[in-house]
Amino acid sequence: MKALVTGAAGFIGSTLSTVLTERGDEVVGIDCFTDYYAREIKERNLEALRQRPSFRFVEARLQDVALDPLLDGVTHVFHLAAQAGVRGSWGDQFRSYTSHNIDATQRLLEAVKGRPLTRLVYASSSSVYGDVATIPMREQSILQPVSPYGVTKLAAEHLCHLYYVNHGVPTVSLRYFTVYGPRQRPDMAFNRFIRAALLGEPITLYGDGEQTRDFTFVADAVAATVAAGDRGRPGAVYNIGGGSRVTINQVLDIIGRVTGRPLDIRRLPAEKGDMRDTFADTSLAQAELGFSPSHSLEDGITAEYRWLAEQLERPQST
Repeated sequence: MKALVTGAAGFIGSTLSTVLTERGDEVVGIDCFTDYYAREIKERNLEALRQRPSFRFVEARLQDVALDPLLDGVTHVFHLAAQAGVRGSWGDQFRSYTSHNIDATQRLLEAVKGRPLTRLVYASSSSVYGDVATIPMREQSILQPVSPYGVTKLAAEHLCHLYYVNHGVPTVSLRYFTVYGPRQRPDMAFNRFIRAALLGEPITLYGDGEQTRDFTFVADAVAATVAAGDRGRPGAVYNIGGGSRVTINQVLDIIGRVTGRPLDIRRLPAEKGDMRDTFADTSLAQAELGFSPSHSLEDGITAEYRWLAEQLERPQST
C-alpha cells in the first residue's frame, strides 16, 4: 500500500500513519495545522513519524495544494482531515467548517476521479445521526444532525457516495463514535477531565452527566480504518463504536478511580448541538471488516491517563 493520509498530524491521523508505516506501508501525510488547537501538540504527534523513511510529510491545505503530485502512485487515501468540534461550529466559524469539511473533500474526490485507486476511506462521525435515530444507531437510520459540524460531516459523506455512484471512486465511510486515547485533542472530554484531575483543577461538565456515549479507543478505530482500506465494500458506510454505552457520570467515576484523585466537578447547562445519546450497532463492520473492539473503557482511560501525565511532565516550548 502507498497511502495518502490527510490530517496526518492529528489525533487519529498520526496514529493511523504510525500503524501503516509499522506494517510496512508507504505513507504521504498532509496537514495544514489549523489553529483549532496548539501546533506544538500536532508536531509532537509527528516526532517519531518524521524519522521513518517510509513517511513523507507535506504541510498544505487540501483546498489549494497541487494534488496530482501527492497522489502519484497512491493506492489508498485515508481522508481524516477536518475542522473538528461541535461547539465551535456555530456562527461565523461555520465557514471554516464548510471549507475544511466540504470544499476540501470535494476537491480531493475530484482529484482521485479516474485514478486506479483501491480505496478512499472517509472519516465521518456519529454526529450525522442527531437525536432522532433509535438506539442502537444503525447505518440505515434517519440522519438529522443537531450541530453545524454534523451537517458538514454528513455533506461530505454524501459527496463520497455520489462520486462512487457517478464516477466509480471506491469510497468507504466510517462513522466514528467518540474516539479517545493517547494523542486525543485537548478540547475533547476525556482529555479535559483527566488533565483537570492531574492538575487539581475544576472539571467543567455540560449537562446533568446522564447523557450517554459509545466510546471507542483509538487503536480500535484505527484497526477498523485499516480494515476498511484493505477490504471495505466500495460505497458502504460502517459504524465504528467501542461496544459499551455509558454515562458521563460513569466515566468520571472511572477517571477518579484511575487517577486516584478527588474530582471537583462544576456543572453547567447542556450546550447546543450536543447529542443526548449515542450507541453504535457495529454488526455490519463486524461482518464485512472483521471489526471487534478489544479495549475496555477502563483500560483505554488508563492508557490516556498515562500518556497525558507524561505529556504534562514534558517541558513546554516558548
